[in-house]
Amino acid sequence: MVPMRLPPLKAVRAFEAVCRHGSILGAAAELGVVRGAVRQQLAILESYFCEKLFERDGRKLTATAKAARFAEAANAALVALERAAAEFAGGEHRRIRLGVPSAFAIWWLVPRLANMQAALGSVDVDIVPMSIVEPLSLHPELDAVIMGGEYRPAAGVTAVKFMEDEFGPVATPDLADGIADDPAHMAEITAVVSRSALSLWQQWFAESGTQAVTFRRKQEFEDLPLALGAARSGVGVVLAPRAAIEDDLQRNLLAAPYGFVRRPAGYSLTCRNADAKMPAFTALRDWLLRSGVSTQ
Repeated sequence: MVPMRLPPLKAVRAFEAVCRHGSILGAAAELGVVRGAVRQQLAILESYFCEKLFERDGRKLTATAKAARFAEAANAALVALERAAAEFAGGEHRRIRLGVPSAFAIWWLVPRLANMQAALGSVDVDIVPMSIVEPLSLHPELDAVIMGGEYRPAAGVTAVKFMEDEFGPVATPDLADGIADDPAHMAEITAVVSRSALSLWQQWFAESGTQAVTFRRKQEFEDLPLALGAARSGVGVVLAPRAAIEDDLQRNLLAAPYGFVRRPAGYSLTCRNADAKMPAFTALRDWLLRSGVSTQ
């Protein structure tokens, strides 16, 4: 066998950190070195590849297209190596740091937390709320991330879709009764909107085949949990994922006058390929698959 010729690991580590942080200063702080040491490692890697890794735009460094692809692969490889070293030193991985969209954590995962813990036994799951959900490749401190929407896994990442997405307008039963006969009546009440999904109403009108209306008033809230709280108090009508308000529907706190539209997007558990077959991750994946199906 011909020995593999690998680039200098120290230089790769510095390069990957610069790409992840978007700056030499951030990489230097993470690695515990001065900026000059990081620049030196970047020069070593450029010499190894005989081409530039970054383009300079004013004071900003931007990775070239080829370098960005290499950074993605380097991230996956470094994380896999770190996980393997941890397993070698400490045995089987039984703690998972799980990044979860904040709204999803509040309205779906946390209410099922006791059930999840019972199903996973000795596996501990640390839930890390994410106000801005980013791929696993940008978060080496996390073991897995729940992604929503049309997500395409990056190199070295496994994604398993465990729940489909349904959404529709909901309001208190009194308000819902007043608009149930004709969606055009929604124009007479307040549209409650989450700033995290400002285009959701337009998407619902298009995907449900409903004639768009001009609301008498719109009231914006920072995120979906706040918007749902406003709808529960009778402020107006809000678009919500079905899983978010299933309990409210059963308790007659909210009503869905037009039902729900099923979307191609959904929710996926993402983890690194090296972790995908470990017992702790397969236990979490299997529980999510069972629980996601049961909510539809």
